[in-house]
Amino acid sequence: MPVASSRKALIAACMSAATGVLAFVAGGCDRTPTVTVYASADESVAQPVFDRFEKETGIHVNAKFDTEATKTTGLANTLRAERDRPRADVFWSNEQAAHVALAAEGITAPLQANGATAKPVGDGAAVSRAAQWPAAWRDADGRWFALAGRARVIVYAPDRVPMPPTEWTGLIAPRWNGKIAMADPRFGTTRSHLGAMKTYWDTFAMPGYYEAFIEGLAENHPKVLTSGNAGVVDAVARGEADIGLTDSDDVFAAQARGLKVAMVLPRHAREVTTAGGGTYFIPNTVGMVNGAPHADAARTFVEFMLTPETERQLAAMPAKHAPLVHPATASDFVVPDPLVIPPQFVAAQSDVAVDAFFAAVRAVEEKK
Repeated sequence: MPVASSRKALIAACMSAATGVLAFVAGGCDRTPTVTVYASADESVAQPVFDRFEKETGIHVNAKFDTEATKTTGLANTLRAERDRPRADVFWSNEQAAHVALAAEGITAPLQANGATAKPVGDGAAVSRAAQWPAAWRDADGRWFALAGRARVIVYAPDRVPMPPTEWTGLIAPRWNGKIAMADPRFGTTRSHLGAMKTYWDTFAMPGYYEAFIEGLAENHPKVLTSGNAGVVDAVARGEADIGLTDSDDVFAAQARGLKVAMVLPRHAREVTTAGGGTYFIPNTVGMVNGAPHADAARTFVEFMLTPETERQLAAMPAKHAPLVHPATASDFVVPDPLVIPPQFVAAQSDVAVDAFFAAVRAVEEKK
């Protein structure tokens, strides 16, 4: 055989072998079960849960996280943009209102949709935990399920603040002028908290009560931070503010790092005897995305999230998420008498509440 022909034959053989190897590798990758989870929960919270899920089920988690500054809102908008060609299988939200809104838009799906079936997880229970989940903590159609969560709190510097507010309305007292920090309310739990305040006070106080509170808060010139709730805690620890509106997990995390901060769980109802008038409780929520590319794996992940082991794992982390459905232990963080507000009402009021806040801030600025 001529030398040129031999070289051509050798090259062709090598290319064929390489193509075979690539095909084998790609086929092996395709056979690895995968679930894509969009998570607005902090990575430090979600990743250990993902690791345990992978170990117990053999399903690889492809995780996409939100930023601290645009918590929940960023991923929610991504899911909206991808609704015609979904890339995510599951949405794990660190708060409830955004998930409720997505469910209403048809972006998250009933768990039985897409022909999904789940493998037994946790203790191997054959009966679906989702089907048995308490009605108060799930969507009627199974588009989202709530589990362990955090509380809205006031963080304060104990060396500078001997008597922090024990009611949210205490933030309008003149002594806090220039001493308050809060996260940008267009995003995350600050957004849903304002929606909950407006819903609760419009219903149980009087119309206009929320607007009066916001005007008083604006008069105290709060520092609105783009660094999220964790940034609020850091600002108090650094002395840039004396008190701040934030979440309990961010305070616990700061305390674990040795920062000198403390927190209170303020009430929304002035009367201590009013049931369901405590601070705002923010559960995690999880649900399957409509049109999920890996529907079976998605359902397996949701069922896994609803096991007692997952709530215990979240409760045992430095963030100390309070168990919601499964019994708490003596060492768990507990939110006494949390605010009782239907999440769909909070979702519906959040835009109005945030707009009212910025309108109040602008009105104060215009007075200068």
